[in-house]
Amino acid sequence: MIPHPYLLFLGDAPDPLAAKVAQGIRDWRPDFALGQLRLPGCKADMRIPDMTLAEAHAAGARTLVIGVANRGGVISESWMSVLVEALETGFDIASGLHTLLRDQPALVEAAARTGRSLFDVRLPDRPYPIANGEKRSGKRCLAVGTDCSVGKMYTALAMEKEMAARGMKASFRATGQTGILITGGGVPLDAVVADFMAGSIEALTPDNDADHWDLIEGQGSLFHVSYSGVTLALVHGGQPDALVLCHEPTRAHMRGLPGYQLPSLEALRDTALQLAQVANPACKVVGISVNTSGMTAEEGDAYLAELEARMGLPAVDPFRQGAARLVDALDGI
Repeated sequence: MIPHPYLLFLGDAPDPLAAKVAQGIRDWRPDFALGQLRLPGCKADMRIPDMTLAEAHAAGARTLVIGVANRGGVISESWMSVLVEALETGFDIASGLHTLLRDQPALVEAAARTGRSLFDVRLPDRPYPIANGEKRSGKRCLAVGTDCSVGKMYTALAMEKEMAARGMKASFRATGQTGILITGGGVPLDAVVADFMAGSIEALTPDNDADHWDLIEGQGSLFHVSYSGVTLALVHGGQPDALVLCHEPTRAHMRGLPGYQLPSLEALRDTALQLAQVANPACKVVGISVNTSGMTAEEGDAYLAELEARMGLPAVDPFRQGAARLVDALDGI
């Protein structure tokens, strides 16, 4: 277990989305998020206390969590002195970046010298099988998106929360670094060797009670040329019975790809469903989850109403409004 509470390290994140790991922890495990540490030029703010390393450690923080998810998942050289100082102050360090803490000689030396621990959560902790596509008992819902970072994890977590409140059997299945840091376990899917990605999701969502739901955290997008492979592994390995479409309507282009526009929700519905029905012919699209944080409440409500009328599916912002209508849409599946 990674010791908590955390000091969330935002580094020099160029925008709020670049600090989505910190954002997810703050929103879903606020009791873990004691404070934030930002470097000059940081454009992200979790609206929790800014603290120095010494202040945070004195206040009880035990792990410095790298809350940044930058393109390529790299540890910036400009962070290194702060990370070494954190170990010397008495912090463990946790990271979900592709660049591993354990591969940084300065951090390994400082951790050994101070008796601290380095936690690389984007590192598979077991071998996974190749997917076999065999039908499993239990039920599964997968969030799929028009783009990266549109609210797929938030959708699954909000649905799990609603199901728990109703006394339903449900488990959030984390497939990325933020979800793993929030829940304490899962599969870091984009770090799994490609041939074994779908198999890892089969292993993550094994046979279960007939009325149990696995809420599978989505990753990437089938339409994102950088990350579509990880999405397809979830679609086929997850064998979902239900799909929830996820969208953020205020973007000018796909995340990190200025030359690519977001697909329509209709295109996502048709493409994702066709691919999902390869592994589970009974799969259905049940609802739409929209991140309306870039709109006023009135704009968001109007957009959701238009979308619902256009597509004939319940459309909600599950973080702002709750996920009750998305859970209702699973009835009968």
